[in-house]
Amino acid sequence: MLNSIVITPEAEVNNLNFYYGSVHALKNVNLPVYKNCVTSLIGPSGCGKTTLLRCFNRMHDLYPGNRYQGEIWFNSDEVNILGRKVDPIEIRMRISMVFQKPNPFPKSIYENVAYGLRVRGESNRSILDREVEQALRYSALWDEVKDRLNDIASNLSGGQQQRLCIARALATSPEIILFDEPTSALDPISTANIEELISKLKEKVTILIVTHNMQQAARISDFTAFMYLGEIVEFDETKTIFNEPGKKQTQDYIKGRFG
Repeated sequence: MLNSIVITPEAEVNNLNFYYGSVHALKNVNLPVYKNCVTSLIGPSGCGKTTLLRCFNRMHDLYPGNRYQGEIWFNSDEVNILGRKVDPIEIRMRISMVFQKPNPFPKSIYENVAYGLRVRGESNRSILDREVEQALRYSALWDEVKDRLNDIASNLSGGQQQRLCIARALATSPEIILFDEPTSALDPISTANIEELISKLKEKVTILIVTHNMQQAARISDFTAFMYLGEIVEFDETKTIFNEPGKKQTQDYIKGRFG
């Protein structure tokens, strides 16, 4: 319940354990990710935040020796994301990711946004044009680039490149977007722009974000999970986590006593 509005989970993590080879990185993690809300993962470096984030779109599959145990349920169609019969590529279309540093492809602005659509087999130019424009509008970038869509994406500023990556993530109409410290490499003005954008995007998609910035988590998230040593210590509405945490360990971290 958030502001007396009934909310439902878009996805749910159930008893998730994750191993990098013999290293037990995530331990019995349980977490709801609520629909059309922003959920922040906070905690000291190395606590498992990014590891958990990357489980959602099966990024760990790209490296040998990694192993999942447990479930992540995609509630819209009752699919376990970690199931062996699930296509990771399709999951990555439905659960997009924006990384710490802007990583536009060495292509034009237009082709960066159209990439995922082309992977899905879309070749109709009018449909591509429409979807590219819509994604750029949602990412608050259209007015800045509409006359230079054929320019190489690397010519954009850092903040613009990150918004382009958000547009690229939006183009395939995902249900969830994962953000891995999306503003850590940006200046304060670009950071404020991205935060404002994230606050608006939750009307369209569900958002799970990793951040080391306590003020950022407090500003933009509806729910917050505090992680430590691969476990979730506490999960609640953000205002509760920051003002009335139930665990002393959470309070100590929020107040800067460690981490």
